[in-house]
Amino acid sequence: MADALLFNPRSYDPAQFDEPTRRLLRATVDWFETRGKKALIDTYIDRAWYADFLEFAAKEGLFAAFLTPAEQAAGDDAKRWDTARIAALNEILGFYGLGYWYTWQVTILGLGPVWQSENEALRARAAQLLSEGQVMAFGLSERTHGADIYSTDLILTPDGEGGFRANGSKYYIGNGNVAGLVSVFGRRSDVEGPEGYVFFAADSRHQAYHLVKNVVNAQMYVSEFRLEDYPVSAADVLHTGKAAFDAALNTVNVGKFNLCTASIGICEHAMYEAVTHAHNRVLYGRKVTDFPHVRRELTDAYARLVAMKLFSARAVDYFRTASPEDRRYLLFNPMTKMKVTTEGEKVIDLMWDVIAAKGFEADTYFDKAARDIRGLPKLEGTVHVNLALILKFMGNYLFNPAEYPAVPTRDDAADDTFLFQQGPARGLGAIRFHDWRGAYDRHAQVPNVARFREQADGLCALLAAHAPDQAQQQDLDFLLEIGQLFALVVYGHLVLEQAELTGLDGDLLDQIFDVLVRDFSAHATELHGKTSTTEEQAAWALAHLRRPVADAERTARVWAQVEALSGAYEMRP
Repeated sequence: MADALLFNPRSYDPAQFDEPTRRLLRATVDWFETRGKKALIDTYIDRAWYADFLEFAAKEGLFAAFLTPAEQAAGDDAKRWDTARIAALNEILGFYGLGYWYTWQVTILGLGPVWQSENEALRARAAQLLSEGQVMAFGLSERTHGADIYSTDLILTPDGEGGFRANGSKYYIGNGNVAGLVSVFGRRSDVEGPEGYVFFAADSRHQAYHLVKNVVNAQMYVSEFRLEDYPVSAADVLHTGKAAFDAALNTVNVGKFNLCTASIGICEHAMYEAVTHAHNRVLYGRKVTDFPHVRRELTDAYARLVAMKLFSARAVDYFRTASPEDRRYLLFNPMTKMKVTTEGEKVIDLMWDVIAAKGFEADTYFDKAARDIRGLPKLEGTVHVNLALILKFMGNYLFNPAEYPAVPTRDDAADDTFLFQQGPARGLGAIRFHDWRGAYDRHAQVPNVARFREQADGLCALLAAHAPDQAQQQDLDFLLEIGQLFALVVYGHLVLEQAELTGLDGDLLDQIFDVLVRDFSAHATELHGKTSTTEEQAAWALAHLRRPVADAERTARVWAQVEALSGAYEMRP
């Protein structure tokens, strides 16, 4: 049961996909497994560039198949932009190491402005580069401003011949050392305001493109590069003006979703190692997994990991059914970037508390997971930026539901064209959602779902009776705690929908909500302690602390699922 819920290379069979997809996913797994654990670990420790992986991906046409929209595929049915199979590959690459995922991830980001562009020649060029096995880069971030696109210092000066000369630096740019195409964001020297923005395509091999250094101490290459009088012709321009701004944000909407499934893959591999180690270790004459606190921590880690998978899989469905009339994905996207990835940190920490010193050993995957899992919540906007974004949706989500057709599981072989036709990046506060209460009502018989529903209804009552006043609305520290409470309601909503679609074991679902009840109580306690919290809000916080519904037999049955992970997978030497 447990093994079926987690990715396991020994039994992996992505039967939900078409044959070309199944072949490529299975080939990727087999490549890593054949290469073996020693090579995986040695190259990580040596910070060796993963040229062998990119050679494999080029030979198999992996990136070309998964990242070329059907419109650019020249009739090749294996090529499409399909979020479901992209998510599957994210999980596999995360399972074997963040670096392998990262080079794929930043290729996705680099392609975002291209596939949104009306420059047909550059679209064709990108498709050709993919078919040649090349990777891409996304030249947005700068050393001084980070990803603050309002403040870019890369300047394009008109050359008098209809083009520009680009000067300036970009910082923290993955694949910037080898990218065949770098989508670079800058601004014109002769146009003020948003109309001056420009997205253009650069080539890392051009003599005016200067690679400065790798800015991280890791296997991946996260570059600083500098353009010095780099020639930008009219044919190199992807977007200008407000469209360039929108392309940047919409690319983030498409690409940063991948953080969640990478985090899941990392946690899955680490969990096999941790449970196997703990279950086969004897201390004080007892198996480590016979200690009650160890069982609780590993059970919590497992429940959190399964919830991560449920939420992320259901979010894929909303991405794939998105349209100008249905933009619910714009809430679920920052949820995956913030909530799922921070849950990944908790999963690793719970297991690390169990395996202790083992988690530092160089010949384990866990040692790498413990380092890399920290990066994912910080790769896009940090937790507080995504929470602030999530808050924009709270009013309509909680209080103003709309009718939508039911969204099915979307693992069909279709091209997700809307993701590159998102349009202007505005109007988030006007987006409507289906009624979250329906999923909770359908699972009211699950004891901890019912208990969590009491807390969720309480949040609505708080906002209706004691909403943040004007001063509190300027206090981001206070608002972020409200955001954490709201995020739990959204998280539970999609977990329930996916549990229903997949027939998840009722014991495990109850255990997941046991965790969510405790998390809600923890954030309510934090809200109670904020200096700007009013007496009425503080009283509400205390009144909505809840203990989960305890059930020793249920807990034992879920523990049996965790225990079954011992020895279920170990990477070949």
